[in-house]
Amino acid sequence: MAKLIKIVLLIITFSVLLASCTSKKSEHTKKRIAGIVFQEDQFFRLVLFGMRDAAGKYDIELLEANSANKPDKEVQLINTYIANNVDAIAIAPLSARSSVNALERAHEKGITVVTHNMTLESDLAAASIESDQFDIGASTGKAAREYIEKKLGGRAKVAIIAFQSQLPEQSSVRSNGFKSEISKLPGVTIVAEQDAWLAEQAVKKVGDILTANPGVNIVWCANEGGTVGAVMAVKNAGKAGKIAVFGTDTSEQLAAFLLDDVNILQAITGQRPFEIGSMAIEAAVKVLKGEKVEKKVSLPGFLLSREKPDEVKQFKERLKEMSK
Repeated sequence: MAKLIKIVLLIITFSVLLASCTSKKSEHTKKRIAGIVFQEDQFFRLVLFGMRDAAGKYDIELLEANSANKPDKEVQLINTYIANNVDAIAIAPLSARSSVNALERAHEKGITVVTHNMTLESDLAAASIESDQFDIGASTGKAAREYIEKKLGGRAKVAIIAFQSQLPEQSSVRSNGFKSEISKLPGVTIVAEQDAWLAEQAVKKVGDILTANPGVNIVWCANEGGTVGAVMAVKNAGKAGKIAVFGTDTSEQLAAFLLDDVNILQAITGQRPFEIGSMAIEAAVKVLKGEKVEKKVSLPGFLLSREKPDEVKQFKERLKEMSK
């Protein structure tokens, strides 16, 4: 009897060990994808929300990181994930050219690379998900052109606030999109073009531009931070109602500016960051499963205007839902 009990205990012990090993193996084989952004703002927060949503849907482990707009940190993060043998990297690269070398090392190690927000000048990425950068610039440019035609008699002095020194390729394409529309009016002159992608930078830069160029009556900004700062600078200068601001990107704050009575911000073209993040993870998962994916996806922007407050309010509600 004692011998039988001993045998039963051995069988139970073996079963427990086997179950433990199986569990650990299951955890080990769960796909791990690194999701890398380069800035802490509304856009990239929504990109991460989209990534998390897709990670939950596909039951993968998402490793979130921020390169903080520093090339050396981007390289360090990529090297770390190579060493950790992740299955895929979904990254917003800092440069279409300079980011290639580090990502090529990851690719050579068998790590799937998916880019979002920018396309690399290389074929190494399995997929690239981004906004149509020319389109989002041109969309706001069209709104500005129509404003100039209707309210300024087709004549305007324009200041452009971009981010050329941060992301030259992307900034140039957006700016060219905007210029393609306002250049259709011969009475429009661009009198200043400077960089300021953070709100605090833009407050000072736009303030200086308005002092040096008192005739400026249109300001266009290429991103969220620049747009916020420009609105604040115009307000600080007491030029509300005299200088109109147009911008790129969306946020709860910018939507509030479109709905206020101060009448500075007129229109913005938003991107689809939640969808970009979600689609980047989905593309990585499909590649890991051996499924075909579209090599490049360019999502169109959407215009929010002071003239259509109901659409702005709907956007604010959707923003709350996506941020949960």
